[in-house]
Amino acid sequence: MIPTLLQLTEYQPTYLAAETYPPALFNHLYHAYDQNGRKLEVQFPTPRTNGRYCLTSQGWVGWIPASSQLHLSLLPKVSLHNLFRMWQTAYRLPDIFWQDALVQVKSLREFYEGLAVILAKMVLQRSRQGFQQAYLPQTEALPFVRGRLAQFPRPPQTAVTCTYQRHTADLPDNQILAYTLAQILHSRRCGAAAQTVVRQAYRSLQGIVSYAEFEPGDCNGRFYTRLNQDYQPLHALCRFFLAHTGPSHQQGDHGIQPFLINMAALFEQFVAAWLQQHLPAPWSLKTQELIHIGANRELQLQIDMVLYGANGEADTVLDTKYKIPTKPSQADISQIVTYAKAKNCHKAILVYPEPLSRPLDIWLDDLHIRSLTFSLDADLDIAGQQFWQHILTEHV
Repeated sequence: MIPTLLQLTEYQPTYLAAETYPPALFNHLYHAYDQNGRKLEVQFPTPRTNGRYCLTSQGWVGWIPASSQLHLSLLPKVSLHNLFRMWQTAYRLPDIFWQDALVQVKSLREFYEGLAVILAKMVLQRSRQGFQQAYLPQTEALPFVRGRLAQFPRPPQTAVTCTYQRHTADLPDNQILAYTLAQILHSRRCGAAAQTVVRQAYRSLQGIVSYAEFEPGDCNGRFYTRLNQDYQPLHALCRFFLAHTGPSHQQGDHGIQPFLINMAALFEQFVAAWLQQHLPAPWSLKTQELIHIGANRELQLQIDMVLYGANGEADTVLDTKYKIPTKPSQADISQIVTYAKAKNCHKAILVYPEPLSRPLDIWLDDLHIRSLTFSLDADLDIAGQQFWQHILTEHV
């Protein structure tokens, strides 16, 4: 039986008649996605909902295979075109990934499948060239001498313990590729043709690398040379898949993994990556900067973004807020004021994807606190330039 596909748009409630699906389904959604990470708000039938169930996506995009009867498609408020551009910028994917076939896709599932095929084809291309190898130290007992003797045999032993260099492709750079391809295969989100290509790429690594598990962060900060420079975009794609298709989410009764993207986190990553790619000299940006407050450094804060000027001193603190309120909350204002005071800078900006009906522009002693917009509705580069010009207004 083909499951029903129910589409939910961010923060827009969708009502379902109480008799449409069994109560166990909504109990599963409540415990797996409402109580566990607040990805989906699940309201049970009450007079407030007119006796119906109500599902509301809480700023997450992707799909949830709730059961064999029902799949949820969580749609973004932004266009798919701009959502894909945000992914490309946030994950620093080169233009080779931005193909017409991906721009024209009509669903998140099609784009996921397209990226999976691109990753698989690039792995197969590297397979034909030969996977990266290195010499690694090895110590083992052998029936003959190889390399250096690590220990002389004692009668009646006949094996000799040797230390030698082994030329191998069993390296983390290759293990990351194999683990990611395995996760894509296990997700069962690709069609037959794409699944075949991904399986071919995975098999090209079998027998070459040993099994190891990786987190998305393991794909960052790796060392590249002219011999393995082409691994950098491969690992960027691996990071994307591991971040959104790993086994951390609970699943329904059919074995298909969910695919969920936190739009608030993506918006923060996108704004930071765009600024880092477009900031003119001498400006620079630090992200997720840790600071400590107190005589004994007992309070730790993590700031989304800190903009530094020519003198190397903090100029502006920025904090992204994806959900659109009427005006900034008191808690958000207090938070960014704390950040600015801790960095001893005089400008603080709350960044939203849409204009607020009651924007913020106030002074607190010598601290200027504003709300600005990095719009996701039109061309993102134009929106970025407009956003940057608004930041610069105080420096003209």
